[in-house]
Parts: sequence; C-alpha cells; structure tokens
Amino acid sequence: MKLKKNPRANVGRNSSLYFAVGLNVMLLLTYLGLEHKTYETPTTKVDILMLTEQLEEDIPITTINVPPPPPPPKTVVSEAITVVEDVAEVEETFVESSEIGQDDIIEERVASVDDVEVEEVEEYIEVPFAVIEKVPQFPGCEGSNAELKACFQQKMQEHLQKHFRYPDAAAELNIQGRVFVYFLIDKYGNVSKIQTRGPNKLLETEAERIIGLLPKMEPGKQRNKPVGVPYSIPINFKLHQQ
Repeated sequence: MKLKKNPRANVGRNSSLYFAVGLNVMLLLTYLGLEHKTYETPTTKVDILMLTEQLEEDIPITTINVPPPPPPPKTVVSEAITVVEDVAEVEETFVESSEIGQDDIIEERVASVDDVEVEEVEEYIEVPFAVIEKVPQFPGCEGSNAELKACFQQKMQEHLQKHFRYPDAAAELNIQGRVFVYFLIDKYGNVSKIQTRGPNKLLETEAERIIGLLPKMEPGKQRNKPVGVPYSIPINFKLHQQ
C-alpha cells in the first residue's frame, strides 16, 4: 500500500508567494528608512524658581510737623448810619401808552394835493415797423413815410451785401441755411437787442456781426414822439457749387 501526501501539508507549495510578499515588505521598510528625515531640536532648560522664604522689610514711620494756618483777620462791623439829605429833586417820567382806546378822539386830517408827490415815469413804447407813423430814417434817406420805408429797405440790402462774409469754418463744413435776425431801433436811433435764430451757431454769429455794424439812425416817431421800432430780416447763407 502506497502512502499519499496531503496537498495541504506540503510546506513548499506557496513559497514563491511568501518570498514575494517578504521582498516587498523589506523594500517598503528600506524606502521608509531612507526617506525618513530628522530635525535638530534645540534643547531648552526650564528652571523653576521656588520662593521658600518671604522677605519682609520694615518701613520706618516718619512724622512731619506742619504748622497750623494763621487765624483769619477780624473784621469790625460799624453800626453807625449816616443820613444824607437830598440835594436835587428827581422828576419822575411818565410813559404814555401808544395804543388807542375807545374813549380817544381821532383827529381828522384832510390830505391836500400838495402833500402827494407825483413821480413821472418815462414811458417806453415800441411800435411795429409796418404801422408806425414815421419809420426810422436811414442816413441818406429823405421824403415821405412811404419813401423812407422803401429807402430803408434798400439801404438794408446794400448794407448786407457790403458787409456779408461767409464764415470759413461754416464753408469747410458745408453749413448753409437761413438766419432770421431780430433787432430794435430804440428811441435814440441805436441798434440794440439783436437776436438771431438759424441752423448753426457760426451763421448766427456772422448775422449778428453784420447787423451790429448798422449806423445810427434818426428814430421812428409816433405822434411826434420818438419810439422804439422792432425790425426783423432774414439773411440767406448759401454756398455756390463750382
């Protein structure tokens, strides 16, 4: 009879596995040993101070002799009363009330014409150019009111053509249009209150400059009194293509 071995009792059947596990464990321990870092820590010495005895120091008590303050001076009160006679008599003033009571009589006063001051206020009247009795007289114009009106309009056209100048900046930007100008010929014949309204500020400034060069005129009259006359005129700014 042949004896059979139990495969579980074979010791060397897993030797390669045990060898591999042992080898890995040794490699891991070797790696950890090589990578382990240590640092020098300074050594500190700690001393404990124990007070076994408490020192007590005796402080001597010193006494300072301070002299007492001097007594306050004695004041003598005199009970003598001196009678002084009145030298001058004092008049009492009586303040009267300014309020009016029911029993008070109100004085009637009639105001005369001499007591009223009349201040003359200078009246300033503006009459439109179309309805004024005598239009402002442009220098060099004569004749009736209709002739003065026609001459005034003709002189205005001549003045515009003489002093007209197209602004260079407006010409470069190709700005053109119509500017309406309003001004007043006051009762002294001066041109004032110039107002302009147009498509651009450059054109408005040029129109205001042209009207500001108008000469002094003989003022317009209404009922033989000089009055202010408003007038408006359009100025056309147009570029001619070459």
